[in-house]
Amino acid sequence: MARDSLLSLPLAKPAAAKRRAGPSPWQRLQAFYLPAALFALWWLASRNHWMSEQILPAPSLVWQSTLELATGDLPGNLWISLQRLFWGLLAGIGSGAVLGAWLGFSRRAERLVLPTFTALAQVPTLAWIPLFMVFFGIGELLKLVVLIKAIVVPVTLHTLVGVRDAQPKLREAAAVLRLPPHLLVRRLVLPAALPSFMAGVRLALGAGWSSLLAVELLASSEGIGYLMVWARQLFMLDIVFVCVVVIGIIGVAMDKGIALADSKLVHWPHAATAALPRSRRARGLDRLTPWLLPLALLVLWQLASQLQWVDANILASPLGVLRTTWAGLLDGSLLTAMGLSLGRTVGGLLLGGGLGFGLGLLLGLWKPADRVLGPSLAALRQIAIFAWVPLITAWFGLGEPAKWVFVALAAFFPLFIATHRSVANLSPQLAEAARVLRLNLWQRLRRLVLPGAAPGIFAGLRLSLIYAWLGTIGAEYFMPSNGGIASLMIGAQQLMRMDLIMSGMLLVGLTGALLNALGQRIEARATRWRHA
Repeated sequence: MARDSLLSLPLAKPAAAKRRAGPSPWQRLQAFYLPAALFALWWLASRNHWMSEQILPAPSLVWQSTLELATGDLPGNLWISLQRLFWGLLAGIGSGAVLGAWLGFSRRAERLVLPTFTALAQVPTLAWIPLFMVFFGIGELLKLVVLIKAIVVPVTLHTLVGVRDAQPKLREAAAVLRLPPHLLVRRLVLPAALPSFMAGVRLALGAGWSSLLAVELLASSEGIGYLMVWARQLFMLDIVFVCVVVIGIIGVAMDKGIALADSKLVHWPHAATAALPRSRRARGLDRLTPWLLPLALLVLWQLASQLQWVDANILASPLGVLRTTWAGLLDGSLLTAMGLSLGRTVGGLLLGGGLGFGLGLLLGLWKPADRVLGPSLAALRQIAIFAWVPLITAWFGLGEPAKWVFVALAAFFPLFIATHRSVANLSPQLAEAARVLRLNLWQRLRRLVLPGAAPGIFAGLRLSLIYAWLGTIGAEYFMPSNGGIASLMIGAQQLMRMDLIMSGMLLVGLTGALLNALGQRIEARATRWRHA
């Protein structure tokens, strides 16, 4: 036995040294195989006129447009979009940090405000856009409000977690030492909350950039989103190509920038925090506290409408919204719209999620595939989802195929990333056990790989389900044909039917919450062996 162990040592040292040395230059070069192959195929397709230049512009035309745009319309429109993003981040992060800190410090405020805040956050930012258009028009205020809505939610929730869950032992020590409030905040609360806060800022940055592009595509006369819509309407897809690349570069720069800031600011070991744990069961009158704020807001809303403090065409009453919802459910119009939307969600999830799971499994198990495909997929992931809308509508039209492709694209990356990471990070001992037991590929997948990666895979499936629903709302906004709940809301906005807009928002929020609960249920049941 000892002799066998000694004999295995010379084989282990070179492998460890190779891992420390990292990939060889030849292996690094493999990352360029896929982009080079795609570029060659693109060049051949344009050279041989396999597709119209209006559908697939030649590389030379895209390069010429890049040079022209660099000294023309692109810098000005990009600067306008970045200015909007800056002010939205400033207002959203500031508001979220203050609100999250207040809720984290005060248990009473958390019980009073957090349930209402969480309920409103269940309605995705996209679903608020028709309502905001009626309230604020289509000017700069609309963009700022949409950005603040998208940014404030993740920052508030993550700041709340960081402040509230600061280590209890350190709080006890601070109480014993009788630290003054300013030292308590500077020495304890801020360092404890900073990791979670930075995680929220990172999520807010992506959500804000994506939401800004969405609102610029829908309602804007300036900005990079507007430039893409204008070029798409004229079938100048070379300009759209340039804008997509620029959006991807900005996405990479923002991601690298926030990662660098995170590493500089949070340089100490810390536990992962990004979840709201279950609160303790309330007793007595405390059970009524979460209902006080929503009831007060509903009463104020009803009074404002009934006493005509606000024009009824701008703010429908709660009772009016409920009547419209009930009537829509009875006559089947809302149920039909919801059925169409849910069908697209499920179809897109099966298409995009299935592809994401398969590719994630392939790249996680086979290192050469990871080196060839992984960098390209990582680069594509940095392109905001709505940047693809002009290209998808140009290539697939405005019908069902385009909607399914967009929803599939939204559902692809969450499951792909979760599957890839879960499989790639499995213990090497599982591979050794598979070789010892002489398991074939199917047996290895069924008995070792999939059970070991199941928690991460099902967490990714839950995220894919949510993103597929959000993608459905976006697809129906930008491709408003063949019905759907978001198409109904856009039509209601054009007719100033506030009751119908809010009815749609109610159903979108409830459906999103139910899909999230369904995903959590599936995840818990599929991985219940972890808690045994």
